[in-house]
Amino acid sequence: MKIVVLGAGALGAYFGARWQQAGHEVINLVRDGRAEQLEKNGLQLHSAMGDYTVDELTIATSPEQIVEPDLVFLAVKGYHLHGTLDWLKALVQKGAKVYPVLNGMEHISILQKELGEEAVMGGLSYIIATLDENGHVVHTSKFHDLVFGPLHPSQQGICEELALACNQANMNSSLSPNILEDMWKKYMFISAFSGITTAVNQPIGVVRSFPQTFRIAERVLEEMKDLAVAHKISLTDEHVAQAFERLRGFDHEMTSSMHQDRRKGLPLESEHLHGGALRLAEEVNLSMPYTETILGMIKPYEAYGN
Repeated sequence: MKIVVLGAGALGAYFGARWQQAGHEVINLVRDGRAEQLEKNGLQLHSAMGDYTVDELTIATSPEQIVEPDLVFLAVKGYHLHGTLDWLKALVQKGAKVYPVLNGMEHISILQKELGEEAVMGGLSYIIATLDENGHVVHTSKFHDLVFGPLHPSQQGICEELALACNQANMNSSLSPNILEDMWKKYMFISAFSGITTAVNQPIGVVRSFPQTFRIAERVLEEMKDLAVAHKISLTDEHVAQAFERLRGFDHEMTSSMHQDRRKGLPLESEHLHGGALRLAEEVNLSMPYTETILGMIKPYEAYGN
C-alpha cells in the first residue's frame, strides 16, 4: 500500500515506521518544523516491542508532492484537525481514503461533511508513546493496536487491504464489523483515563491508591456510557466494568498521553475530548457533572502547561 501519514508525531510516526518495516510505501506529510527535525535526525523507534530505524525516510510538506495515495493515516491531535482539511481534500481528490485515529467522535462528522461520507473510514488506536528531544518515538507500552472498519459500504475493500498490511507489520490490528461501537468504547475509556490522570497530575497507580479519586474515573466511564446510549450506541454496564478493570490492571506508573503533554507544558486535547462529550450531551439534553468537573480542572493547563 501507499500510505500517507498526516501528523508524524509519536503515534503517526510509530505506525508509519511499522508499515514501512513490513515493506509498504510510507510518506510522512508534515509541517516544515517537523520536516527539518526528521531530515536532521532521521526516525527511530525505541520500543518495548522492538527497536527500529527507518533507513529511507520519505518526507513531504505538501500534498502536491504525493502521487496516487491509497490511504491517509490521520494521526493529528484534535486541536489540529481544522488545519489539515485542505491537505485532506487534496489527497482525497487523488483517490485516498482517510483513516482517522483521533480521540473522541466529533471529528467524524466534521470530516464526512468536508470530504464526503465515502472518504472517511472509522478507526482508533491504543498506544502510549511520546517523542524524545530528537523527535524519535519512545514507545513505553506493550500494546500497539489499530482498529478500523468501514463507515460506508464502499470502504470494505480498502479495509481488507489495510488488514493485510497490518497483519504483515509488527503491530496488533483488527478489522471491526462494528467500528462505531468500538470508537465509543475507546472514547469512554480515554475520557476517564486521560481526564483523571491529567486533572490530578498523577499516574494511574497513584489515582488507584485513593479510592475517592479512582471512583471519579468510574463515574466518568458511567457518564460516557450514558452518552453513547443516548446517541444510539449499545454500550452497557459490562463495558463500563471492563474499562474499569483495565484501569485497575495498568502498571503503577502508567499514564495517559494527555497527562504526558501536561507534564511537558504542551497543548492539551481536553476541549476536543471532554468538551466534545459535553457538546454531544447538550444535543440529547444529558447532564454529565463529573465530565464537566474534570474539564474545569484541566482547563487552566490547556494553554499554560504544568
